[in-house]
Amino acid sequence: MKARLHAVSIMSLPLIALFLAAFAFGTAEFVIAGVLPDVATGLGVTIPVAGYLVTGYAIGIAIGGPLLAVATKKLSRKTLILLLGGGFTIGQVLCAIAPTLEILLAARVLVAVMHGTYFGIAAIVAVSLVPRDKRGFAVALILSGLTVSNILGVPGGTAIGNMFGWRATFWAVGILSLIATLAIALFLPARAGEASTGGSFRREFKALARQQIITSLIIAILAMIAQYSVFTYIAPLLIEVTGLDSGVVPWVLLLYGVGSTIGVFIGGRLSDWKLMPAVITILIVQVLAFILLFVAAPHPLIMAVAVVIWGGANFAVGTPIQARVLTTASDAPNLASALIPTGYNIGIAIGAMIGAAAIESGTGYGSLPLIGIVCLIAAALVAIASHWAELRMPQAISSPAE
Repeated sequence: MKARLHAVSIMSLPLIALFLAAFAFGTAEFVIAGVLPDVATGLGVTIPVAGYLVTGYAIGIAIGGPLLAVATKKLSRKTLILLLGGGFTIGQVLCAIAPTLEILLAARVLVAVMHGTYFGIAAIVAVSLVPRDKRGFAVALILSGLTVSNILGVPGGTAIGNMFGWRATFWAVGILSLIATLAIALFLPARAGEASTGGSFRREFKALARQQIITSLIIAILAMIAQYSVFTYIAPLLIEVTGLDSGVVPWVLLLYGVGSTIGVFIGGRLSDWKLMPAVITILIVQVLAFILLFVAAPHPLIMAVAVVIWGGANFAVGTPIQARVLTTASDAPNLASALIPTGYNIGIAIGAMIGAAAIESGTGYGSLPLIGIVCLIAAALVAIASHWAELRMPQAISSPAE
């Protein structure tokens, strides 16, 4: 018994290191929403223009992540993760010292490419570290880095930016990424995830033609357009429409993070129940959450409740969609796993641009949830159609690799 507990303890160290890196990446991606007004002021641009820092990051994940994942397919997984961590740390330093919006944008794109590759590879490595009956927990632990970053990283980074300036936020994330990289170097086994370096490039690309992959990516894109047409501009929305002081914004973001963490676990339980019915149900709940956001925006207390529900519904859909993609393309894990964040971040990029266009057209921050309602209804319809097609003509899906 003691030997087993010792083995579990040793096994958990690599997972904790991978989680810490995921937390750092998640903070880097999401914290920009909390300091966006300060970044805009500091670089002498408007808030909608500064919003392209979100768009650029998303494009870096969406395009650079899959390409780098495929290009480094034969490289040792530990070596690759260490290179990604090193590039991420350098990118944060560049963000912290960037004198212009253009240089900051370039640095964010560099970090984003590392991010897009990391989450796909980290999930594969995490699964290789645990017994088969613990694989779900291992993947959930990596993904929880994103939700915990919303609870701790984003509010903490926003608070640091409010106290010491927005550049201090990037320095803090850079230190965090360096610590995570050192932990991975110390604790991750050299041969972790080695099986994923085999197989052909042709199989990786061939898997993309499957109906479940295509529709899952469409759903992910539409869902993220909905989320980030609002979340990109959450700070000015809360300040100008809800009437909150800027010092309260980190606390509201904390509520969003709490809701998102609850949502991850709910989504995981629902995906174990029935996969596509879970996706459809969660998307309908998201529509209702955005209606509540639209109505509650001018009312601080109701808005606080709405933000918790919004965060929960947003992150609940991630696990079922990811499970569907990974199950369908289990014979081509590298590209498929990298395509999961690709779909999300294509949506994030489009959402940030649509939100910026809506603001510049004069519709106001309070109307942004209307964009989400339309996109989520479309996503639910795609999910229903995909599930119906799957029931009528089920396709052979490879079982996950042993």
